[in-house]
Amino acid sequence: MKATPLLDLQAQYGTIRGEIREAIDRICDSQHFILGPEVEALEEEVSAFCQARHAIGVSSGTDALLVALMAIGVGPGDEVITSTFSFFATAGVISRLGGRPIFVDIDSRSFNFDATHLESKISARCKAILPVHLFGACAQMEPILAAAREHGIAVIEDAAQAIGAKDGCNRSAGTMGSLGCFSFFPSKNLGAFGDAGMVVTQDPELAEAVRVLRVHGGKPKYHHGVVGGNFRLDALQAAVLRVKLKYLADWTKARWRNAARYRKYFSEAGLVEQIGLPEDSAGHIYNQFVIRCAKRDELRNYLTTRSIGTEVYYPIPLHLQNCFADLGYKEGDFPHAEAAAREALALPIYPELTEAQQGYIVEEIKAFYE
Repeated sequence: MKATPLLDLQAQYGTIRGEIREAIDRICDSQHFILGPEVEALEEEVSAFCQARHAIGVSSGTDALLVALMAIGVGPGDEVITSTFSFFATAGVISRLGGRPIFVDIDSRSFNFDATHLESKISARCKAILPVHLFGACAQMEPILAAAREHGIAVIEDAAQAIGAKDGCNRSAGTMGSLGCFSFFPSKNLGAFGDAGMVVTQDPELAEAVRVLRVHGGKPKYHHGVVGGNFRLDALQAAVLRVKLKYLADWTKARWRNAARYRKYFSEAGLVEQIGLPEDSAGHIYNQFVIRCAKRDELRNYLTTRSIGTEVYYPIPLHLQNCFADLGYKEGDFPHAEAAAREALALPIYPELTEAQQGYIVEEIKAFYE
């Protein structure tokens, strides 16, 4: 069996190479590289895809989160409640604005924000709740939205890994709160050829605030009512994403197929007691297929020797990161997140993954535990 990487972007590129090259040539011929018609076209297409009234292209998923928090006025001393089990940017952007991340634990099955104790986290200084739709599955949004309405605070959705995901009410990730933030980092299920991101919202005033903030707060040009940043999206990235967006629904179906196949193979191998499979929630788009297992690091090393790519998301929860030591959290504060950090392992799930590759992966996992 040849090597099976965690993600095979070359396999994807091979199927759309001609269209991608045409799109790149179009940008080169136009010599319009920042914002402009190509970005506007992508914004319209993402808006329609997500059923959001407004979409604003930005420079990265991190900057999407940052500018969203800026748009609602997060500043020094403000608190933002978020998950402790996420990529660093989720909490990092709060601190960059002088805010204070208030962490919550995760649900042990979904890896997502657990709203059970949310009410006790909301103080007079709370400006927003920032749930994460981790690994491509929507968080349980109803209790989050209800708490936000009761206390008059914003909800910013970190949907960096979840474009196209739906919740149990068939609502699109990113469209349920005040603002939703997507990443188009190359490893995402909709990936650019570099960094890129998008903010979506149903609120025209927030949309306008994000548009102004992404160009240093200038409107009109050289007239600055607020201090923004350089969060502009490249036209080249927009052109690549426009090609890929046409295929996203089919790629998602392939990820569903691969997820179902994993479940079948793990069951047939008698591993369902040893391997915790991801929750098969409605609307999950499987940006990652993350299992939970004993001896995680040893298994990962074993699979590496078998040329099988894996990844650990995330080995250190945010509340235990050194840069957040001043927040006063300690080991044991969020046991579900800490357990996930020890046990979670992502397996290949990309659309081009073959049946033979998946069978080999499960066979090798079985061999490890025998």
